[in-house]
Amino acid sequence: MPHALPARDDFLGHPKGVYVCFFTEMWERFSFYGMKALLLLYLTKYHLFGDRAGLDLLGAYGGLVYCVPVIGGLLADRWLGMRKAVTFGGLLLVAGHVGMAVEGHAATLQAGTVVRDEGALKVMYLSLALIIMGVGFLKPNISTIVGKLYADNDPRRDSGFSLFYAGINLGALFASLVCGYIGEAWGWRYGFGAAGIGMLAGLAMFLWGQRYLHGHAEPANPATLRQRVAGIPREGLIYALAVLGVVPVAWLMWAAANGAFALGGEVSLALLLMVVVLGAVLVWFAWFTGTRCTPVQRQQMIAMMVLIFMALVFFTLYEQTYGSWVTFTDRLLTKDIVPAMVVRDGTPWPWSALSLLLAPLAFFVAARMSDRNPASTAPRALFLAASALIIVLLVRDCVALPQTAGSLTYLGAFFLVALAPLFSALWGWLDKRGMDPSKPAKSAFGLLFGGLSFVPMALAAQQVAATGAPASVWWLVLAYLILEIGEMCLSPVGLSAVTQLAVPRVVSLMMGTWFLATAFSETLAALFGKLAAIEVPEGEAMDLVAAAGKYQHLFWMMLWIGLGCALLAFLGAPLLRRMMHGVK
Repeated sequence: MPHALPARDDFLGHPKGVYVCFFTEMWERFSFYGMKALLLLYLTKYHLFGDRAGLDLLGAYGGLVYCVPVIGGLLADRWLGMRKAVTFGGLLLVAGHVGMAVEGHAATLQAGTVVRDEGALKVMYLSLALIIMGVGFLKPNISTIVGKLYADNDPRRDSGFSLFYAGINLGALFASLVCGYIGEAWGWRYGFGAAGIGMLAGLAMFLWGQRYLHGHAEPANPATLRQRVAGIPREGLIYALAVLGVVPVAWLMWAAANGAFALGGEVSLALLLMVVVLGAVLVWFAWFTGTRCTPVQRQQMIAMMVLIFMALVFFTLYEQTYGSWVTFTDRLLTKDIVPAMVVRDGTPWPWSALSLLLAPLAFFVAARMSDRNPASTAPRALFLAASALIIVLLVRDCVALPQTAGSLTYLGAFFLVALAPLFSALWGWLDKRGMDPSKPAKSAFGLLFGGLSFVPMALAAQQVAATGAPASVWWLVLAYLILEIGEMCLSPVGLSAVTQLAVPRVVSLMMGTWFLATAFSETLAALFGKLAAIEVPEGEAMDLVAAAGKYQHLFWMMLWIGLGCALLAFLGAPLLRRMMHGVK
């Protein structure tokens, strides 16, 4: 059974279990974003998919990756517990990333027809399905564990989630600089393979750190897992059905990539599946809040659902960073942040690969030192010194590596990691003075900055249209800075709100619903991104001016969507705050 955390469990002001979740999620996000940074470019450059087909697969994959956690959260709540769910999910993820390293032969053009390595593509669809299923079991439960490590009214909760969110984005930062760079500079299979190694390390970190989770990740009733269903122990049946479920998900990936069974040529089967899941969740939500909640709980759950909808809108804006922003950067922007400092000789190795080992190793040593002598300042000094070295290695890669459109996705994570301690301190400073904005107000600010981030991108497209020459990469840097200010306002506090406002017995399911909103944002982002899809006839050069015009139209549209939704959110914030009944 879970028990109270001892005082000696704290490290740098937070429970040690938060750091276990931090590094587990860092590695998992390293594997996920490392693959995602490469996926669209891999499809369009190596297998010669068009923009529209590539975006369709990216949207279906990204959508299902965040849709399946609804089921994973439910299974963990009811039977598996979070440790078993995370471990099983991690094993599926490792298998999926290993499969992504099978790249096969590059596509060729023969007599005007693209000839692809269909065997390698089938392995890719199966690998994507394994990753989707693995994330479904792992993702909602790691976040839930973080919430359980704090008392309900612990003032450190929001800053703890900001810290955890920094772990997510540290993994994304490493992913772009290591996998994104290696994939294009050394070979696609090496980038995807590095992502798989990262996931294996994350799983090892989680299993080692169980002592610091104090039973919060264990099954609520282990006996139910041994009960037989159709002659099979329930636990084994859950695992078997999950593995069997990989096959239809792989088929959905194939259908998305090939435009098969798409309604109107736009609505894929994967999106239809998400609509069905969303409908089922909304029906259940109406029943649960109407019959199983007190009036206060009902209002809190509804307020939480509105915050989840705000997240859906924000991440529809955000996911352009892996779609239209990537192709725009690849085609119409310069790449190097500081060209004079870039290493031009040979193919340099990313020093950040050392950071991936140094960061969790430093925590491992510091945590053991702290266990032996809680009063010692040495563990803190060791961890902070390692963190300083990691920053040096990261900065070197940011300025010295020849950047690509895939590796430049590091900018989002870079700003989030840099902003996390500032926002953590800001919320604490405002709270002490009674000026801390409510969670709905913070989410409204997130939408505002999410919309404004498209202004630099639109201006860059405008410049290309006027000059016919690539625009400066610094437009992209400014866009990412504005976007990540918005994300720091909305996402960590939204995750925290789900753990606080949800009725305790359904908290993992509601965390899964948060990710279901992200699922829709992925598919909606892909649909919007297709408005700027560029299909260049083989043998012809791209018309930069025409391409810039399409991107400009999309970016201004996303700006107005963000600003309009932000206005509605600001108007509704006072009502939502009252419906939260004192939850801060």
